[in-house]
Amino acid sequence: MKPRSAEGAAQAVWETLRPEDRAWLLSVAAQAGPGGAALVGGAVRDALLGVTPLDLDVVLADADVEALAGATGLPFVFHPAFGNATVTLPDGRAADLVRARREVYPAPGGNPLPLPGSLTDDLWRRDFSLNALALHLSPAGEGTLLDVTGGLHDLNRRVLRLLHGDSLRQDASRLVRGARLAARLGLVAAPELLAQVPAALDMAGRTPRLWAELRLLLHEPRPGGAAGVLRDWGAGALLPDTALLDALDARRDAGATLPMHAYAAALLHAAPDPEGLAERLSLGDRPGALLGRALSDTHFPDGTPERELRTLLRPDAHEPLTGKDVLALGVPPGRAVGEALAHLAGLRRAGTLDSADAERAALKAFLATKAR
Repeated sequence: MKPRSAEGAAQAVWETLRPEDRAWLLSVAAQAGPGGAALVGGAVRDALLGVTPLDLDVVLADADVEALAGATGLPFVFHPAFGNATVTLPDGRAADLVRARREVYPAPGGNPLPLPGSLTDDLWRRDFSLNALALHLSPAGEGTLLDVTGGLHDLNRRVLRLLHGDSLRQDASRLVRGARLAARLGLVAAPELLAQVPAALDMAGRTPRLWAELRLLLHEPRPGGAAGVLRDWGAGALLPDTALLDALDARRDAGATLPMHAYAAALLHAAPDPEGLAERLSLGDRPGALLGRALSDTHFPDGTPERELRTLLRPDAHEPLTGKDVLALGVPPGRAVGEALAHLAGLRRAGTLDSADAERAALKAFLATKAR
C-alpha cells in the first residue's frame, strides 16, 4: 500500500466499502446519537491494504445496541454478555454492533471482563495497532480516521506491533492471531512482539482461547505459511512438526483443492498424541477419518484429498488396481471381480505387493489358478 495521511486513509476506506454498506453505516451513525458510530478493526485495516470483502464491525460510543439493532429493521441476535448484536445484512452477511468498552483481565490467560468505556478505550483494548484503526462517522455522516495507537504508521510499514507490554501474557492466543495476520498480509513482527513470545509460551497451557486460534490457523489460505511464522518467532512448539503443512501449501499453490481437514489430518499424522491434539483443537472425526483413508490401500482418483495426502505420507506407495483394471485383464463382471480384488487386498496386507506391476503379476497368477 502507498503511505497515506489520516485524511487520505479515511477516504480510501470509505471508497473501498460497497455502496450498500456505506448506506447502512450512514443510517446506523444517524441513529446512534451524538457519539455516532465507528467502523473498526479488520475492515479498516483490510480496506487500506486493498483486501476485500470487508467484515463490518461497528462500535457505538453511547447508543443502546439492542434498540439500534432493532431500529435497522434487519434480523439480529443480541448477545447480553458482551452487549453486542449480530445483524444479518440483506445479502446474508453478518455485521456486528457493539457498545464501546474497555476490558480487564482478572487472571492472565482467562477471559477478559468487559466494562463500559469510551471509543478510545475500545481501541486501546485491542491486540495490535493496525487492528485499532477506526473510521468514525458522525450523525451527519462526516468520516474521520481515528488512530490513537499509531496503527496507520505501522500499517504503512507493514509492521505488526502489540499495544501493551504484557499483551501476550494476558492473552497468549494473540500470538497465534498475529502469526495468522503476518502470514496472510505479509507483515513483519516488531521487536517488542518477539520479546513477548516467551511469556506467551509460558501462558499457553493456561489460555484455552489459544487452541481456538490454532484451529483457525488451519483455515488460513496458506496454513503452512502461518505455522512457519510461529516457528520463525520461536513458537514452533505450539504445533507438532509442520513440514507436511508446508508441502500441502505447495500443492495448494499448484492448484490442488485441499480442505481444512486435510491440513488437520497432516497435523494428526505428525502429532505424538493424535487423539489429544484432535480434542484440544476440536477437530471432530473428519481429519482422522481422512488420514485413515490416505494411509489405506484403497484407490482414490487424482486430485482427491486422500490421493494428495497419500503422495506426501507414502511417497513410495503405488495406487492399487481397481475394478476397472481387473475387468481390463479379462475378468468377467460380477462376483469374480470382487474375488480378485479381495485376493489382492490380502496380499497387500501381507506386504507382498510393492508396485502396480507386482499387482498385475499376482492377479494374473490368481486368474491362472482359477482357470484350471
